[in-house]
Amino acid sequence: MGNGVSQHENARTIYLEMNSKIEKLKFSPYSSTGDIILLISTAMGVNRWNDIILKDQSGALVSVGPMMPINDSSTPYKVVVVKPPHEKPEQQLDRNKQIGITQRNEEMLKQTLNQVADSFSRVLRLDELKQELNARITQLERRMEADGIKLVEIDRCKKDISELRDIIYDTQRVEYSPLNVDDTSSSKDRKISIRRDIPSYPKYTLSHETIEYLKKPTFDIWHWESNEMLSLLEHMYHELGLVSEFNINPITLKRWLLRVQESYRNNPFHNFRHCFCVTQMMYGIIHMCKLEGKITRHELGVLITACVCHDLDHPGYNNTYQINARTDLAIRYNDISPLENHHCAVAFQIFSNPETNIFGNLDSDKFKLIRQSIIMLILATDMARHSEILEAFKTKVDKFDFQNEDHLNSLKMVMIKCCDISNEVRPMEISEPWVDCLLEEYFNQSDREKSEGLPVAPFMDRDKVTKPTAQIGFIKFVLIPMFECLVNLFPQLEDAMLNPLRDARDHYEDMKKKQEANSPDNK
Repeated sequence: MGNGVSQHENARTIYLEMNSKIEKLKFSPYSSTGDIILLISTAMGVNRWNDIILKDQSGALVSVGPMMPINDSSTPYKVVVVKPPHEKPEQQLDRNKQIGITQRNEEMLKQTLNQVADSFSRVLRLDELKQELNARITQLERRMEADGIKLVEIDRCKKDISELRDIIYDTQRVEYSPLNVDDTSSSKDRKISIRRDIPSYPKYTLSHETIEYLKKPTFDIWHWESNEMLSLLEHMYHELGLVSEFNINPITLKRWLLRVQESYRNNPFHNFRHCFCVTQMMYGIIHMCKLEGKITRHELGVLITACVCHDLDHPGYNNTYQINARTDLAIRYNDISPLENHHCAVAFQIFSNPETNIFGNLDSDKFKLIRQSIIMLILATDMARHSEILEAFKTKVDKFDFQNEDHLNSLKMVMIKCCDISNEVRPMEISEPWVDCLLEEYFNQSDREKSEGLPVAPFMDRDKVTKPTAQIGFIKFVLIPMFECLVNLFPQLEDAMLNPLRDARDHYEDMKKKQEANSPDNK
């Protein structure tokens, strides 16, 4: 039920009980009392001159009018019709005139209110339009101003921004002094600086075959570019559960790997590919020996991370040269494992930067343990300690206890040593190019030692050493005994690692025989 304004957006609705039925009445807030009474009278089917009374649920009278309280269907107003007393004709005529005047007055008031409401609405719309126009004008002015900047001004702005960025970076720069192999009398600082941009390298989707191949010692490391090796290292941290174990931010992991890559020099042998090669071998041993069920993820993370960092900023000249040439590193570390100590220092200077600290979400106690373990493993790669470390492991291997911390530390040191010199475990087409790289680095050092009047090791002298003579003794007296000791604890490594070493020994012995047979001395 409703009048002509029942669809008005501000229409009011009340519920009435009429003739024992609940009716809904809609009317405009601008309706007059007479209009509402007329509407109710019509609905009741009574004369409009009858008095209409509304009562609420408690029997209280409700004033009829456009602003009467709103109710709902459960609390309808009861409509009571009061018939007027019998009036004389002249009284009825006066009453009709009075009602007519009242209706006209209410109609005029209604029209006036409508006009005022329309005026307010127009004013509000004009304000909104004005604000919109001002916003558009401001936007156009800014665009015109930007388009009007001269090229010289743009370049000046770029320069200012660049200078500000350099100032910010300089205040947060981490510095270290690596070995200066070009000038033993002075040292030039090399700097690791924070990068505000998020480093990135292409995201490679690894096939199932590649993922499984990565776990084997036969993995061909020569087929992978630097960005691909970074992705493979990143995969190792995710696959071993190290990202969740150490709560590593994936972006921080990427930054750290890139910073590590940048911190390896372009040496013939001790370069980033060697770092990847060592880490991949450790990753393979972890899976072949099922170490996930024997040691904690914490220990796995230490092993992998130590491999990644074990030769950071290697200058391409070994400890013997450092000590004999009295380089800055030898002086700094008192001739005690100068390179290995330097690798540790560079590793933890990288970790000191929050943007490249993959262990940054650990508490100080856990980080301290990780630091101690990584330093222990990197220092173990100094071949001067080879016999000491191997003999200590031999005393434990027959009754090895994975719950014993001393036993476990001894095992981890032997494992990283095995991985560091594991090239001959790989197929010959993969391992032999590494021998050429190593000899090139040896010869660079021996040439320098000769020019500086320093002692020259025979196995590094290009005038004395050959590929088979360089390898045979190393394989027979260093590699095979150490891997035999590891196989005693992990028999599954014999076919995968120990037998290839024996084959490599035989290969180089045959090569030596052929070279001797073709030697001019034998002709």
